[in-house]
Amino acid sequence: MLETRKGLLLGVAAYLLWGAFPLYWPLLEPAGALEILAHRILWSMLTMGLVVVVLRRSGRVRALARDRRVLALLVVSALSVTINWATYIWGVNNDRVVETSLGYFINPLVTVLMGVFILGERLRRAQWVAMGIGLVAVLVLTWDYGRPPWVALVLALSFGIYGLAKKTADVPAVEGLTFETMLIAPVAFVYVGWLATTGDADFGAHGVGHALLLTTTGIVTAIPLLCFGAAAIRVPLVTLGLLQYLAPILQFALGVFWLGEDMPAGRWGGFALVWVALVVFTTDALRHRRRQLALTVECAPAH
Repeated sequence: MLETRKGLLLGVAAYLLWGAFPLYWPLLEPAGALEILAHRILWSMLTMGLVVVVLRRSGRVRALARDRRVLALLVVSALSVTINWATYIWGVNNDRVVETSLGYFINPLVTVLMGVFILGERLRRAQWVAMGIGLVAVLVLTWDYGRPPWVALVLALSFGIYGLAKKTADVPAVEGLTFETMLIAPVAFVYVGWLATTGDADFGAHGVGHALLLTTTGIVTAIPLLCFGAAAIRVPLVTLGLLQYLAPILQFALGVFWLGEDMPAGRWGGFALVWVALVVFTTDALRHRRRQLALTVECAPAH
C-alpha cells in the first residue's frame, strides 16, 4: 500500500512537471527553438549518462547497440522524439501552448489508430465512437484556426511513433533515452558548433545566468522521466493512463488562464469534443479492463 501511494505521488509529480514546461522554455529565450533543442539533447545525454553510471546500467546501454532490431527501433524513436521536442519548444515559445496541449490530449486517440493501421488491432464499438468524435473535433478546430492544427497533429503523431517504437523495442526508459540522445547528439553538437563559429549562438551571449539555464535542460528532462520510471513499477498501467491527462490539462490551463491565449467559441467547442472523445475512450478502456480481470478470476484454477 505504501509503495502504491509512493508510486502515485511520483506519477503525479512526473506529469505535473511535464505540464509545467510552458513556464520553463520561454526562460531560455532569446535562444531559438533549434538552439534550445540542441542544448536539450546534449545536456540530456550528459545528465542521463551520469544517471546510468550511478545506477550501474552502463552495460545495458552498450548492449543496445549489439541488437540490430533494437538499434533500428531506437533510431526511429530518437528521430521521433527529436521532432516532438522541437515542435513543442517552438509551439510554447510562439504562443501556441493551447495547441500543444491539444497534441497530448489527442495522442491516445492517435496511438490507437496507429495500432489499427500498423499492428492490425481491432477497435471496439466505443473506441470507434471516440475516434469519430475526435475527427469531428479536429475538423472544428481546423475551421476555427483557419488551418489544420499542425503543431498538435505533429506532436501527437511524433509521440505516437515514439511510443510505438519504444514499446516494440521493449527498452527501459532510462537506458532508452540515454541511447537516443547519444544517437542524435552528434548532429546537435555540430549545430551548436556552427552557431558558435558564425557568431549566432545565444549560449553565453546573455550572461552567465542564461547560459546556466540552458545547461539545466538536461536535469529538467531527466527528473520527470525518473519519477515516471519509478511510478511505472509501483502503480497499475491503468492508473498511469489516467494520470497522463494531468500534463495537457495543466498546459491548457496555463495557456488560457496564465498566458492569456485566445480561445474563441469555436475553439472551446473543438476542445469540448476532444474531451468528450477522451471520456468515451477512457470509460471504455476501464470497463474492458474490468471485464478482462473478471474473466481472469473466473478462469483461474481452484486450489
